[in-house]
Amino acid sequence: MLAGISQRCGWRTGHRDEVAVSLASSGISGQAIGIASLRLKIYDEFSRRMKSTSTLMRPSNWALQLSPDQRGFRHCLVSLMVAGMSIFSGTAQPSNDEVFTVKQFFEEALDHQQSYQWLHHLSESIGGRIAGSPQSLAAVEFVAQVLDTLGTDTVIRQPCTVRYWYRGAQEEARIVNHPVLGSVDLRCLALGGSGSTGLDGLAAEVVEFRSLDELRESGSRIKGKIAFFNRAFDNRQLRTFHAYGGAVDQRVFGPELAAKMGAVACVVRSMTGRIDDWPHTGVCIFGDSVRPIPAVAISTRDADRLSTCLRQAPTRLFLKTHCEDRGVQQSYSVIGEIRGSTFPDEIILVGGHLDSWDVGGGAHDDGAGCVHSMEVLSLLKRMNYKPRRTIRCVLFQNEENGLAGGRAYAKASNAKGEFHLAAIESDAGGFTPQGFGFDGSPDLVAELRKALPRWEELLGPYNIDFSTGGGGADIGPLKSQGGLLFGLRPDSQRYFDYHHTAQDHIAAVHPRELALGSAAMAALVYLLDRHDFR
Repeated sequence: MLAGISQRCGWRTGHRDEVAVSLASSGISGQAIGIASLRLKIYDEFSRRMKSTSTLMRPSNWALQLSPDQRGFRHCLVSLMVAGMSIFSGTAQPSNDEVFTVKQFFEEALDHQQSYQWLHHLSESIGGRIAGSPQSLAAVEFVAQVLDTLGTDTVIRQPCTVRYWYRGAQEEARIVNHPVLGSVDLRCLALGGSGSTGLDGLAAEVVEFRSLDELRESGSRIKGKIAFFNRAFDNRQLRTFHAYGGAVDQRVFGPELAAKMGAVACVVRSMTGRIDDWPHTGVCIFGDSVRPIPAVAISTRDADRLSTCLRQAPTRLFLKTHCEDRGVQQSYSVIGEIRGSTFPDEIILVGGHLDSWDVGGGAHDDGAGCVHSMEVLSLLKRMNYKPRRTIRCVLFQNEENGLAGGRAYAKASNAKGEFHLAAIESDAGGFTPQGFGFDGSPDLVAELRKALPRWEELLGPYNIDFSTGGGGADIGPLKSQGGLLFGLRPDSQRYFDYHHTAQDHIAAVHPRELALGSAAMAALVYLLDRHDFR
């Protein structure tokens, strides 16, 4: 096959033999690798043989400034790719432009690592960004200015109303005068929405529960005492988000239920599968008719210690929290977009949430998602890609304790009669991307499934796949528009080591892993933009 193609290309025998040896030495076997991987290997060999790789990276410029031998080399390799398509697969295959453009997204992101520089400022210079805080408003201004420098067509700050919960001074939790252990301090963080103990703190006997139902069935036994929820993550789950989903109800709804049943405070085991000394905060919800009681999370190691104490003897706990509800505040989500050239009324959204908990830097949750989304626009601009559809970056406010930004965005979008063909959310950290989950209207999902074999062929070399079940909290309200919803799915194994903790800083994020997430999202945006949805 190589001899016949090279002869038709007018490629000299010496060149033909050289590339045959090079490809063979690279381990290229059509039966062993996918066609997109084959083309990437051929492309790498092609780039090695050329004098100006930077020019050749852009498919539209390949024919420029090439010698006759180089043009023959190019034509032969392209013919090899086309021949490979017919040999190895009977289905529609990615075009060469698609293969090379996706490759360039990854190379550009890995080479520049722009997202990491932005994340460093968000996490370390601004820090924790609880909605309503001065830090959250500083983050609004920072990302708005960055988006404005990327060559976007518009940048706006979209108002939303948030309730500002303030943590106050350092919390305290202490086992008091236990007959075996004595008095021992526990590592704790107040939960978002928690009430205050007052300046003197409070002390009461602890009662342990493994579920909300256990508390409901306890009757009056909890009155005047401290409810302790101690259901651990199910570490048998491969995806740690499933373990989180199986445990987080005790943190979100446990304190309110305890308050309704007469408890004076609530303690919750931190939401992580790791046994360590880091407490994890997070939201707890009290209805308007329920007065918030003090609610804290303790580290998993301290939760095990407290449980052991309770098995040995009745145990009293001292708590002190200084939380305040500082009322309703004006805040903003930030929106930047590149207007589409052909279908400007069809929107492809990328986004994350700009707010974070106040105890860390909000690097993984969700500074990573914000800079992923910002870098999508940056990559499109750097590669001079002109989208057919409108590409919109939305950095939502108040996801952690209210979803005000996501709700305000969907309400405004619906009022304008907008249509989001697709919305892609990144809110699962800055670790190595492994794929996307998807959801949406049955008709569009059916159309998407037809394209997925080709897209997975394109993205397979980057270990990106697609699975059902996707979206995110902030883009969820857009589902009524009938478009597609995607959620970036990074490796989750370490995510809950950092989630909602004081450890969630830039040091926990690797710049290459972060860049790969930006590139994966940019590649998906590109494929969605090029696809002709019926």
